[in-house]
Amino acid sequence: MAAVLQRSVSPLMPSNRHISVLYDAALDAMGVREDGCYIDGTFGRGGHTAGLLERLGPSGQVIAFDKDPTACQAGWVRFKGDPRLRLVHGGFETLGAWASEAGLSGQVDGILLDLGVSSPQLDDAERGFSFMRPGPLDMRMDFTTGETAAQWLARADAREIADVLWRYGDERQSRRIAAAILQQRDERPLRTTADLAALIEGIVRRKPGASHPATRSFQAIRMHVNRELEALESALEQSMDVLADGGRLVVITFHSLEDRIVKRFMRQYAEPPLPPVPAAPRPEPSLDLVIRKRRPGPDEIAENPRARSATLRAAERRRRR
Repeated sequence: MAAVLQRSVSPLMPSNRHISVLYDAALDAMGVREDGCYIDGTFGRGGHTAGLLERLGPSGQVIAFDKDPTACQAGWVRFKGDPRLRLVHGGFETLGAWASEAGLSGQVDGILLDLGVSSPQLDDAERGFSFMRPGPLDMRMDFTTGETAAQWLARADAREIADVLWRYGDERQSRRIAAAILQQRDERPLRTTADLAALIEGIVRRKPGASHPATRSFQAIRMHVNRELEALESALEQSMDVLADGGRLVVITFHSLEDRIVKRFMRQYAEPPLPPVPAAPRPEPSLDLVIRKRRPGPDEIAENPRARSATLRAAERRRRR
């Protein structure tokens, strides 16, 4: 029998641990049952996973996904020996196929997605996510595969770069930045975060106290390189086949584009148009909204500034009868 993990146990929850955003709100919204089966689609450093395991009994289980090999390695060490956890190296857009192969389609009691980049990823200069730390211009969640940000910037044309900066970052100077990138790479390729940040700082001006000039562009390039919105849309659609009747879907977003996708998806299934009555009525999955919107309070934001832009939405899957 596996012991239930406690937040007070130092080997599992060290004092310098990554703080999971909306920790209590997310776990409460999941409505965890002791014998339930839950998916943490964004393992990170295991904060939410640890909370799920705390609330589960010996027969419960958690399947956690993460694209980042470093996160998976940390998880395998942290939760070694707990048979209730299965940690999968892969993105949450693969949860439907994984559940099907594992015989869990329609049997999962809750899915949690905590989107965006994690603090450990931002803090690691070698990952290239932050303009605050000089490092290679990588930005891949899974650094073992795919195209780096530097490689994409070296081949994309000005229109594609400008479109990405505008769509994912709402950067008003997107065309000027794109033109400057093409001019710069003709002289010397952009290889580091410092290279790109310096280029953008020469174009985008910000008032004192405003965010760094490269904030929007770095966010946009990261989202494009990792196909984050496409992965989110795919995972949401798959969740309807994976969740059991009464299963919960909980999503934490940090960007208006992400939140808009989640909100639209939940409304689509919560209030679908009535189809023609077939000869043999087939139940259709729908969602009952449990929490329309939840934001972090001032105490959480003071403790964890990353939480300031977070929005939690939750829904419960029901079948039409």
